[in-house]
Amino acid sequence: MSLLNPSNGWWTALAVLVAALLVLVTFVKYTRLWLVLLIGLVPVLGVWTFVKAPEWGLWFPEDVSTHGKGMDQLFYMIMWMVTFTFVLTEVALVWCVFRYHEKVPGKSLFTHGSHKLEMIWTAIPAVALLVIAFAQIGTFKRIKFENHWPTGGPYSAQKPIAHVIAYQFAWLMRYPDENGSFDSVDVVESPFDFVVPVDTDIMFHLKSRDVLHSFFLPNLRLKQDAVPGMTIPMWFKATKVGEYDLICAELCGWGHYKMAGKLIVKSKADYDAWLAQKRAELKSNGKADLSNMEEGQ
Repeated sequence: MSLLNPSNGWWTALAVLVAALLVLVTFVKYTRLWLVLLIGLVPVLGVWTFVKAPEWGLWFPEDVSTHGKGMDQLFYMIMWMVTFTFVLTEVALVWCVFRYHEKVPGKSLFTHGSHKLEMIWTAIPAVALLVIAFAQIGTFKRIKFENHWPTGGPYSAQKPIAHVIAYQFAWLMRYPDENGSFDSVDVVESPFDFVVPVDTDIMFHLKSRDVLHSFFLPNLRLKQDAVPGMTIPMWFKATKVGEYDLICAELCGWGHYKMAGKLIVKSKADYDAWLAQKRAELKSNGKADLSNMEEGQ
């Protein structure tokens, strides 16, 4: 086990050290020295945690989609902009605290402010927001804009793989019958499990039966509100076989925590076999379920 792993005793020792420094700052002489040590220890631990977060599983989950790279790049760009601003302002704050903490005899100098300084600190955030606005256009265009939706594969906005329906408090995936209809009695329904083939452009329709929900696939960096009364086309392409979290990211009522489903990515052959099995079970009028129970006995 790594010494840097937060599950072992090293982090307990560090917590005790921080607590001891707080006591020293409060009750013991040489307060200024202990305070400097405490203030210095906090950013060191913060940076340490940030660097080791991926190793400890505290960072983003594995990216298994074609959307992920662009979304992660946007996140890191914004994060470094915010980090630079935070460090700069905190350094200035700490310097001011130590530089001006002593009382100086005489009358204080009063100033109403500086219009030039106010223009500067207004212009800098405005430029930063413009940079973010233009940087995100390309990524969101590929994910959200209709002219970038997949058209050449087996699924499209007119022929989705499924309807994903959110309601209090579950997910329901409805797959069309063999004729592509969602209105027949042969529609396959899969509660909580969204099964799709790998390396395929997946187009689906997102709906809500009651209140506002949010369809979120962390491993695919895909999120979209499900709005009552609206049918929202969405698409993604999963690049790795496996099971991944499907959650609701919008507080939708007392049972919000129950809306934990799965995105199950299968090989194309396994997906076709799964869908054929579901259709056969549906048409067996319960006989398939009965035979499975008998085999289990």
